[in-house]
Amino acid sequence: MENRDEILSLSDEQLSACCDLEFFKGSGNGGQKRNKTSSAVRVRHRASGFCAVDCSGRSQHANRHAALRKLRLEIARNCRVSPARPPESMVCALSHEHYPLFCARLLDVLAEHDYRCRPAAAALGVTPSALNRLLRRDPALWQLVAPFYNQPQSGEEREV
Repeated sequence: MENRDEILSLSDEQLSACCDLEFFKGSGNGGQKRNKTSSAVRVRHRASGFCAVDCSGRSQHANRHAALRKLRLEIARNCRVSPARPPESMVCALSHEHYPLFCARLLDVLAEHDYRCRPAAAALGVTPSALNRLLRRDPALWQLVAPFYNQPQSGEEREV
């Protein structure tokens, strides 16, 4: 997806215009309001086919915002761009609106270096331990890179 960074930077309204939105009644606890209103949201990005659902709250507006954030993270975790552009800053809170773009660019650098800690950390301008901490603070991100991360390449020893 060549315009991934642009998609991740769109406002909720702009991203919604690129998606099919479906509203439905959520399941589970929530009482009478949940059983009578269509507050759950499913968004599907038309160009990529990625989909996200949220029914965590009672508000359709809040659930739409949460589903669009999940969609951005799904795109960030699964679409690689080459050549990699490192994040503009190595500090970004998980809850920050630009976190999906930060995550995407971080993964691009890791992928470009075959998920090897030391070369990726050097390209990002951080220590390997700082990169480890950065990846481990987001469980979904760590789960994505852990199978590849620090695996010994042919002819080299395992990094710690």
